[in-house]
Amino acid sequence: MSAQEQQDPTRRHPRPEFPQQDQPHPGLTGRMEPEPDHGESSYRGSDRLADRKAVVTGGDSGIGRAVALAFAREGADVLFTYLAEEEKDARETARLVEEAGRKAVPLLCDIREESECRRLVDRAVAEFGRIDVLVNNAAFQMAQPESIEGIGTEQFDRTMRTNLYGMFWLSKLSLPHIPAGGSIINTTSVQGYKPSPHLLDYAMTKGAIVTFTQGLAQYLAERGIRVNAVAPGPVWTPLIPATMPDTSEFGEQSPLGRPAQPAEMAPAYVFLASQEASYITAEIVNATGGTPLP
Repeated sequence: MSAQEQQDPTRRHPRPEFPQQDQPHPGLTGRMEPEPDHGESSYRGSDRLADRKAVVTGGDSGIGRAVALAFAREGADVLFTYLAEEEKDARETARLVEEAGRKAVPLLCDIREESECRRLVDRAVAEFGRIDVLVNNAAFQMAQPESIEGIGTEQFDRTMRTNLYGMFWLSKLSLPHIPAGGSIINTTSVQGYKPSPHLLDYAMTKGAIVTFTQGLAQYLAERGIRVNAVAPGPVWTPLIPATMPDTSEFGEQSPLGRPAQPAEMAPAYVFLASQEASYITAEIVNATGGTPLP
């Protein structure tokens, strides 16, 4: 069945129960069962981002890979970041971007450090001359069944620095290189509105991303730079077996009865980056599988 044919969303992709699986953080795509769908066989571009220059953090796997693939098939060149443990996945993302006929720039980069964020922006400008779309997608989470009592300072600091500091620094440092018509797209979460106690620190950051998005959008409106965010619900990515104690029923709580696949998130990012969204800024696109959000 093709992606264009009408399909029952509750049955389009795998549903729980999944095999119980564990991986060391940050996890790898090829070890997951079932393996995530990033749109490799289904996403078809139509030049909606022709000749755009994009930066995607956390582009080696999951939502980031799906966005990099979709952007490339829409005509964009893509620089994406990855961690050392994710090199195998990063090579596959680069292959997909290049297979679409676009330039791929994989960059080993830890956005927890301001100097690394500066290096990232400098590399993007050296490669592309500008940044048309910045996608702040990289994130860290680690489930703690004891909630606040189980969250140590090291975990708390890593969550804050990855999810908030990196986004802040990259947005600030990229601004001189984003032309009018460009955009920043952040990744928040259903957790920002409906926090789970076992993901308390992660949920805190996702709520902050909503506020950051809406405030920055107002400031940059007069420059013609739009700022929006996507709020996914449960998504089947390597972060799940690497950070959750039980994967067997993951996504079952969604009204659609299953987790999203990364491929189902990418079109929202494409839309927000495209000219079709020229009057949309300070908005949060909810892609939660039916969970109502404010």
